[in-house]
Amino acid sequence: MSASPATLNDYLAEKRSAVLARDAHIDAGTAQATALLANVSAEGRSGVRRIRIREHQVISDSPPSFAGYNLGPSSPELQLGVLGSCVTHIFLIQAAAQQVPLTSLDVEVSGVIDPRAGKPGHEATPVWPHDIAYTVHIDSPAPRADIEALFAAVERTCPILNLLRQPQTIRASVEHRDSLKQAA
Repeated sequence: MSASPATLNDYLAEKRSAVLARDAHIDAGTAQATALLANVSAEGRSGVRRIRIREHQVISDSPPSFAGYNLGPSSPELQLGVLGSCVTHIFLIQAAAQQVPLTSLDVEVSGVIDPRAGKPGHEATPVWPHDIAYTVHIDSPAPRADIEALFAAVERTCPILNLLRQPQTIRASVEHRDSLKQAA
């Protein structure tokens, strides 16, 4: 992109070009899967989590009530933000692909995390964010039917939304070393 688009609809025109080019790669069989990698480390005395993805960094922290410094959102808050970001992006992709004009787009995501989860008397309370909901606020001159078709396409194709809705298998391992023992 050379200059910033003046309006959301100007951006959607640029997005449409990118979507059409991506679709052409898919149709030609030249598109390839992307391996995603995030590296997260706990920082020194603070416990702040530094998330590194490509050349980007995000800080995750806890509020002071949970021994944090409030330097960034907590992991559950980030998860809700990631969902909102993905839903917003897929709305933009689908609006560009379907040529649905948008004056503005805002996605609000909410959820509940209960600190009593798993404790006596709250064993059935989920330890993960639950009661997750999102509301999309769209300002558009498009007919209601176009907005409903746009919403259906987003619900069908949003990767993070569908990741959260579908059961997942996650492989895990622990590599342990004792650097204090190795230094002696």
